[in-house]
Amino acid sequence: MTSQIQLDDNRLLELQRFELLVSAIHDYAIYMLDAQGYVVSWNTGAARFKGYAAHEIIGEHFSRFYSPEDQALGIPGRALKTAEAEGTFQAEGWRVRKDGSRFWANVVIDPIYTADRRLLGFAKITRDIGEQRAAEEVLRKREQEFRLLVQGVTDYALYMLDPSGVITSWNAGAQRIKGYAEAEVLGTHFSRFYTPEDQASGLPKRALATALAEGRFEHEGWRVRKDGSRFVAHVVIDPIHDADGKFVGYAKITRDVTERRAAAEALKRSEQALLQSQKMETIGKLTGGVAHDFNNLLQVIAGNLQLLSRDVAGNERAERRVQNAIAGVRRGAKLAGHLLAFGRRQTLEPKVIHLGHFITTMDDVLQRALGEAVQVQTDVAEGLWNTCIDLAQLENALLNLAINARDAMAGEGKLTVEIGNALLDDSYARAHAEVDAGEYVMLAVSDTGSGMSPEVIAHAFDPFYTTKPEGKGTGLGLSMVYGFVKQSGGHVKIYSEPGDGTTVKLYLPRSTESVHLLAPADTRPAVGGTETILVAEDDEQVRATVVETLQELGYQVLVASGAEEALAVVNSGIKIDLLFTDVVMPGPLRSPDLARMARERLPALAVLFTSGYTRNAIVHGGRLDPGVELLSKPYSREDLARRIRHSLARKV
Repeated sequence: MTSQIQLDDNRLLELQRFELLVSAIHDYAIYMLDAQGYVVSWNTGAARFKGYAAHEIIGEHFSRFYSPEDQALGIPGRALKTAEAEGTFQAEGWRVRKDGSRFWANVVIDPIYTADRRLLGFAKITRDIGEQRAAEEVLRKREQEFRLLVQGVTDYALYMLDPSGVITSWNAGAQRIKGYAEAEVLGTHFSRFYTPEDQASGLPKRALATALAEGRFEHEGWRVRKDGSRFVAHVVIDPIHDADGKFVGYAKITRDVTERRAAAEALKRSEQALLQSQKMETIGKLTGGVAHDFNNLLQVIAGNLQLLSRDVAGNERAERRVQNAIAGVRRGAKLAGHLLAFGRRQTLEPKVIHLGHFITTMDDVLQRALGEAVQVQTDVAEGLWNTCIDLAQLENALLNLAINARDAMAGEGKLTVEIGNALLDDSYARAHAEVDAGEYVMLAVSDTGSGMSPEVIAHAFDPFYTTKPEGKGTGLGLSMVYGFVKQSGGHVKIYSEPGDGTTVKLYLPRSTESVHLLAPADTRPAVGGTETILVAEDDEQVRATVVETLQELGYQVLVASGAEEALAVVNSGIKIDLLFTDVVMPGPLRSPDLARMARERLPALAVLFTSGYTRNAIVHGGRLDPGVELLSKPYSREDLARRIRHSLARKV
């Protein structure tokens, strides 16, 4: 009996301790309900959560903690029935405090049975998880907003990879850029977007390894869309770690930068074209000024040498020296002409021609220039279009290319001249900022020589740049070709590799006009006349030389040192048959205006211009104005005599 009493005391003590423990809990509402749902116990946590003291709630039905809506739906009763039937009931929902405020509660209800399985009541545990739910709601909202944000982005492909590179998410931008729907790519490896070459080189694997090791991988390169087309992608891959620092995969951002790169390349080409244009303009101005003075100087030398040649006639030694000096003058004139060609300051007299017919007349000239050890082959396509070009300058350009080819072949090999029609389309023009898309006649000169490196090609058209030994070339041949073709509205392109020969292609604009019938070259002996010629020349030495030359030819010569003085002579009423005037002279009256006013006074007057550099006085767009006669300095006595007779004959 004593032991039984002791056992009951122990159990009572244990029960008291448990009640004290439950009562002391503040974070949970722990209380008992009887079998009908009435409150029979109440702990401190319940009082704190719900606002009721124990004496206010014990004996009251627990349904009062539910909202009116839940009460109307019978949720409290169903909760007890579920707990009894299933052994437990768990739920989350709104509950009501004494003051009427609501809180979000996590509820657990367990049935309590006696030893003989009679339902004694229910144990109810309630926790206020409002803050937790609010935090979860904020997180859920943020996640939803982030998902909406990611899905709403269409300019970027934003997607996730697992640690092995398998795709686990896919946004609308990824679908737009790469062409795959989400269902087509989820669960597949991201390397599918790489080119076969990059896959073979292991780039996808290296990208992930770099991102993991360095915390980021950034790269631009070609990627492949679903339809097989390629685009230039800017790619960023970042490793992702969870809250515990565990590596869980990668975030991958891809942007299509094809247009941006194309725009950047176009801008770079435009900048290069602008720099080239500015360089050409600067060189053109420099060469123009130099050419004017230099050609005047050469004219003085040439004129006096030609006059001297008559004085030393019969003295073989003196004649030879004079001819050597005259040959030097020709070389100087050619050098000045090359500089003007590169600076696009030549005076061109283009004619519509069939390039195939022109090339056939050049066969013998080319063979003589190249030597017998070089085989020359010409290929002319059928249905060749016409082009409008200055024949003399084209001949010079072709000879320069041929001589360069001969030197590259060390005097032995094969030179091929090919002519055909060519269409340079918009894509080609976009890749070459200085080219206009359109139809061209293509003249290609190919050799079997040593070829050029990319570095040499980059400078091939620069004036005075040469790879030949000192004294073997001026470095102006290709620059002359370049300037002449560009001034003619065309395009030049070099194709070459070291040891594999060189091809230079000239693209000359197509002309739809009929071929211009060329007059045969005047080979008649130079003769003079007795007409009266007014010479307007500001350079005293040039003026003296030309006056003496014209007088030797039998002409009556009147002299003026400038345009205004020449106009005064015209207005004097004296008979004048031809005005021979320099284009560029100081003073307010321009030579073209002098010619116009002189013709108004003397309608039958012939006009012949001369100049070492015309600027834009009688040349526009690189072409001599229609109807204008020009004799470029330096000129020979024979050239002067023939052009004087030609100009006088035209006025009749």
